[in-house]
Amino acid sequence: MRRVLLLLLAVCCAPAQAAPGERVTLCFERQEVRPWRTLNFDGLNFELLADVARRTGVSFDYQSMPWKRCLEQLKANQVDGAFSVSFKRDRMVLGAYPGVVAGVDNPHADTSKRMHMDSYVLVRPRGSRLDWDGKKFHNLDGRIGFQLGYSVGDFLRAHGVAIDEGSQRADELAQKLVAGRLAGAALGGRTTAQLMRSSYADRLEVLPVPLLEQAYYLVLSHAFAARNPQLAARLWDAVEHARISPAYRKHEIQAVGRAP
Repeated sequence: MRRVLLLLLAVCCAPAQAAPGERVTLCFERQEVRPWRTLNFDGLNFELLADVARRTGVSFDYQSMPWKRCLEQLKANQVDGAFSVSFKRDRMVLGAYPGVVAGVDNPHADTSKRMHMDSYVLVRPRGSRLDWDGKKFHNLDGRIGFQLGYSVGDFLRAHGVAIDEGSQRADELAQKLVAGRLAGAALGGRTTAQLMRSSYADRLEVLPVPLLEQAYYLVLSHAFAARNPQLAARLWDAVEHARISPAYRKHEIQAVGRAP
């Protein structure tokens, strides 16, 4: 009897493990941002998440969609999570971030659990006098555009500039810049690198000082995190361990040129 009781206690008190093949649905933005992700499920984000799946025993189901819709579905608990999401305080209502504790005065996500780092840069038409010195905009005559739902919008609002948030894709912003409808555009660093390898390279230029740099996370829905708190913690731990693994770091350095 004593042996049976000990076995029962061991089963009851053991840490929660993912059921074999447990499926976790993640949404991501329907836009290619190399080297992080492509619409064919290639790129460093998917490589990292594949390692997370191996470490935790879950299976990820991926759904690509417009970014604003992805965040709305995350908030509505219609998906289990979203990835490549930067942290903002007002995004805490959307889902659970690693290390974020509700109710504290100045919440922060745990950057050790990030998937990657990336920056936002300012793009202007060639010959424009628009400038950014790291603190202030200069010679701004018009609006600065950014992609709908992107966190850089808060940064621009905080600097009191006129904004245009009516575009979902980077190439739409590039077209507006070339057409003279925008003074500048705030774009992700890797997205901009792709853009500048296209036909826009001779008509646009990138200012050297980044607007800001951010960490990007796997964010889980509040329903998922409440239902599976131990699994949520294991997923975030696995993200960290996968990101710092020698194999992933080697691929990241090859793709990005550095290991943030």
